[in-house]
Amino acid sequence: MSYSAAVGDANQLAQRITSNIQKITQCSAEIQRILHQLGTPQDTPELRQQLQQKQQYTNQLAKETDKYIKEFGSLPATTEQRQRKIQKDRLVGEFTTALTNFQRLQRQAAEKEKDFVARVRASSRVSGGVPEDSYKEGTLVSWDSQPQAQVQDEEITEDDLRLIEERESSIRQLEADIMDINEIFKDLGMMIHEQGDVIDSIEANVENADVHVQQANQQLARAANYQQKSRKKMCILIFILAIGALIIGVIIWLLTR
Repeated sequence: MSYSAAVGDANQLAQRITSNIQKITQCSAEIQRILHQLGTPQDTPELRQQLQQKQQYTNQLAKETDKYIKEFGSLPATTEQRQRKIQKDRLVGEFTTALTNFQRLQRQAAEKEKDFVARVRASSRVSGGVPEDSYKEGTLVSWDSQPQAQVQDEEITEDDLRLIEERESSIRQLEADIMDINEIFKDLGMMIHEQGDVIDSIEANVENADVHVQQANQQLARAANYQQKSRKKMCILIFILAIGALIIGVIIWLLTR
């Protein structure tokens, strides 16, 4: 890959990463707004569906951005490696901040879903149902997994069962998404460590090369100086020989007269 191609790829990846981080931040703000509406008169099935779609979209953006950052870190080394490392560190920092905020909202959404399921179970008076405290601790028990749960037919409805199943499915998806974000955090930590080692090695090689170049320049300068002195000595010797020859020639001419 040529230098210009590597620079072009780096710029394109950086733009994609920046764009995705901005989208994650915007989606997180929308998720925060929806979370504030849950449990209020504005709380509707459509609103919860919108929340789930926003969470899934943001989770996909996070995975995509993680892939782009890996590609950015694996680009061939160039003379602008230090600048690229600074740029990568900045992008990783911004991505980490956006991810941290998004994961916090995911946890809030999961807690609200658990509270909702607990309230539905309590209001339906399901015999042998799971206590509300178990949802506070994050333990999920699917409705289908209850062995022939006894219910009071006059107090539980099919709508209650459907809501419980939907909310438990949403909780499981949220917890899976939270684990995905945790894996991305691990990737970022490993990339920062590995990239730091690579940069240190490259910089050490560059410094060594610079030392060798300086030594070569000093040797060339000494050789040039020595050559210049040799030329001066040669010129002086030729001048002395010429003067000597001239004197001898004059002496011979005088003797022959």
